[in-house]
Amino acid sequence: MMKWIPVAMVLLLSACSRTPETTYYQLPALAHSVPANTSLLKEAGSGRHVLWIEHVAVPDYLAGNGVVYQTNDVQYVIAANNLWASPLDQQLQQTLVSNLSASLPSWVISSSPLGQQHDTLNVNVTGFHGRYDGKAIISGEWVLEHEGELIKRPFMISLAQDDDGYDALVRTLAEGWRQQAQQIANALSGIN
Repeated sequence: MMKWIPVAMVLLLSACSRTPETTYYQLPALAHSVPANTSLLKEAGSGRHVLWIEHVAVPDYLAGNGVVYQTNDVQYVIAANNLWASPLDQQLQQTLVSNLSASLPSWVISSSPLGQQHDTLNVNVTGFHGRYDGKAIISGEWVLEHEGELIKRPFMISLAQDDDGYDALVRTLAEGWRQQAQQIANALSGIN
């Protein structure tokens, strides 16, 4: 009878322990997103700038479900219970379309090709994570194909988080991505 007491204690303790709760994150959309304007699509071939965001690529360590946190200069942790609600590359592409559309209202910005006359933007994100010093890191490069010419620009944004935790990290990453979209918009504004 005594040999069953330890087994009963283990079962009792395991029944009392909690499984960590899983939390899902989505990059917040702009509060003042631009509604789709079908007249812009009709006019796209009449001298209006049309931009196709063909692809936003992320490296393997960011392509998984977990939000990434850098613990020191060489180690990264991929969260097991703090997950992206949809693939990060898709979220980055969708929010880039939204942010660029808000910054360039006279442009037609799309995640799918519109007609045959359009510029093409590809973005390679190499960093989109939190860091041990309380910063959110957004880095990579973008390449624009405009009238047969390629324009390539690197980017690196480091923002301090306002608060601790994954909620604050995701909000800070979203703000950094919005800032990067504004930098791209500024560069696109100079295109004839």
